[in-house]
Amino acid sequence: MLDFIYYPVSGIMWVWHWLFSHVTPDTPGGNGIAWALSVVFLVFTLRAILYKPFVKQIRTTKKMQEINPQLQAIRKKYAKDRVKMTEEMQKLQREHGFNPLLGCLPMLLQIPVFIGLFHVLRSFNRMGTGMGQLGMSAAETRSTGNYVFSADQVQNFLDARLFGVPLSAYLTEPVTEFQAFVTPGAEVDFTRMNIAYVVVPMMIIASIATHMNSRASVSRQPEAALENPQTRMMNNLALYIFPIGILVTGPFFPVAILLYWMSNNIWTYGQQHLVFGKIAKEEEEARRLKQEKLKANAPKPGARPDPQKKKGGAQPKQSGSVSLAKGGEEESATEADASSKTEDSPTSGAAGSKPKPGQKPNRSGAGAGPGSKKQSGNKGGKPNAKRGGGKRKR
Repeated sequence: MLDFIYYPVSGIMWVWHWLFSHVTPDTPGGNGIAWALSVVFLVFTLRAILYKPFVKQIRTTKKMQEINPQLQAIRKKYAKDRVKMTEEMQKLQREHGFNPLLGCLPMLLQIPVFIGLFHVLRSFNRMGTGMGQLGMSAAETRSTGNYVFSADQVQNFLDARLFGVPLSAYLTEPVTEFQAFVTPGAEVDFTRMNIAYVVVPMMIIASIATHMNSRASVSRQPEAALENPQTRMMNNLALYIFPIGILVTGPFFPVAILLYWMSNNIWTYGQQHLVFGKIAKEEEEARRLKQEKLKANAPKPGARPDPQKKKGGAQPKQSGSVSLAKGGEEESATEADASSKTEDSPTSGAAGSKPKPGQKPNRSGAGAGPGSKKQSGNKGGKPNAKRGGGKRKR
């Protein structure tokens, strides 16, 4: 069903076992070391392949932390309109080049690898009747190949020991299946307690390593991200639930799977420090370049601003404004002369002439025309007559 996963996983493991089998002694214990190293370097190979997606995951996580306040604002603004909320959030993510899938891609890719390795390791012993098991006898399982591994290599794996126990043995394995790990008719050379001595410490180490990796990752998160309820929930899952899960499920995992888990945590711990250190240097370099650019654009200490730079762009405007002002004065003066001449002309004070629209009547020149006598008796002349009369009485 999942042969496209089982064959690549078993193929990588086969290559590493072939290499380490030429290095370690040709003994059951030596073969155990070779098989154990093949599992460890299978992990390292797969994590090296996933290195770039892991870096993208870290960068995506940092972007998520940067835009998280804006996402929270969108959630609050469109709390009653789920469609509009989704559209605005997607728009914001596109503007910042954020892809949520990249944040979980490395983890998603590790899941099929883990399932593939788990199935391949269990398939070395096919005496079980559970899922993926064929219910074979001890003799049949020792003479049946396992994907890319031949029947001889399957037998070599079953005979190999790590700390005195088989690599595919697990703590809850039925005693009847122990017969597959020895030649037919031979006495089993290990007990369930021997398996516990190896499995329990590995479970504890794997659990602690998982917690430490999660703790190192959480410590690098900004305070704003830690205030987010969803982030706090995920952090609690990574810090406590996942490590406890290893302790709970550890008795059902073969020794090689726990070895896989320990190796994976060791790689993750080193890779986190490497990637986070690299990103921190990039951010520091970006800040330094930004500061240098600001310093280059800023005036030097003690230097006075150049007045020519300030006047250079204003002089043309000033000269233009002065000329316009002068022109305006000349035009106003010309208009004033013209108006005075018009007012002084005989026709300007003619009787019955009306002032132009918006022009006030010229009272001072009213007596210059023929109708001056009549105008003196108008309302405008009454005050003068009264004042004159008053002087005569005195």
